[in-house]
Amino acid sequence: MRSTRKSSMTAPLWRWLPAAACMLIIFLLSARTGNQLDGWLPWAQELFPGLKSFDPVHYFAYFVLALTFAYGFGFRRIDARRALYVILLSIAYGATDEWHQAYVPGRSPDWADLLHDGIGAAAAAVVLVVWRLWRLRGSRTRNYSG
Repeated sequence: MRSTRKSSMTAPLWRWLPAAACMLIIFLLSARTGNQLDGWLPWAQELFPGLKSFDPVHYFAYFVLALTFAYGFGFRRIDARRALYVILLSIAYGATDEWHQAYVPGRSPDWADLLHDGIGAAAAAVVLVVWRLWRLRGSRTRNYSG
């Protein structure tokens, strides 16, 4: 008997558009020179008074990127294996982003940034796996209670 359910690797292409858009935004922001980013910091500090650098932005950007990768795989099918794929894809993109920054004036690759990228992606993966487990537990409770 053949399953009609598609695997996450053959998900419709449109499901990967948010990830492509997120990667494009990260790329465009990474293409900003050091001087351009220094000009943005005071504006960002008005919105977030405790902000001393753009390092925390890595956590947020790669948290979102990981969510978009998970969307591509299918949120409802997220498990430990797919969560690992999400983290690895995010770190791989982060590595290419750091490599890209080596060619941008006033910017340089930084291992700490890649670590922050990985932490943001891992946090998203944990949230998604916990969310899925919570949903599965809730559906089992409803099935047995009634």
